[in-house]
Amino acid sequence: MLPILENFPHSFETERLFIRLPLPGDGQVVYEAVMESMDELKVWMPWAQSCPSKEETEANVRKAHAQFLERTDLRFHLFEKETKKFIGSSGLHRIDWAARKFEIGYWCRSPLSGKGYITESVRGISVFAFQILKANRIEINCDERNVRSRKVAERLGFQLEGTLRNYQLGVDGQLENVCVYALTDADFKELREK
Repeated sequence: MLPILENFPHSFETERLFIRLPLPGDGQVVYEAVMESMDELKVWMPWAQSCPSKEETEANVRKAHAQFLERTDLRFHLFEKETKKFIGSSGLHRIDWAARKFEIGYWCRSPLSGKGYITESVRGISVFAFQILKANRIEINCDERNVRSRKVAERLGFQLEGTLRNYQLGVDGQLENVCVYALTDADFKELREK
């Protein structure tokens, strides 16, 4: 089946979060969150090395919306259900539809980090991927030094399959080791039965 013909919901909820595809007009709230979070984001995120304009952020959101509809990248925007506040972004990237393999990425608005929102969203997106998209494998890849990102993977039962040494240049221009965490459909079923 062509990926663009894949039918699935564009939003879902977890205990505290409303999670949905990016929509035109989201640029303003994303821009505000990025500006609040630049000091933390630029340490790990290649896309956060310079401050985007409001227009660039809106254009990025619209591109993400189009990619979601094309099924080439599934970014999700995270909103607190109670306040409707934009929390951050996560999603399913580097998609291989034939193998049903996805990679989860994530970032959180700095003032709201440490409250478990990212763990909750990654758990929800993993359930969505395995139950709705029939995923066979989900990966979380991160810099070995990114302890907070690694803890998200470990809390959710992702297995560290290995560390790729000197794998790529980090945002600081230095070679970084990348940790590869994965959860398979068999792992997911086992975790659900516990």
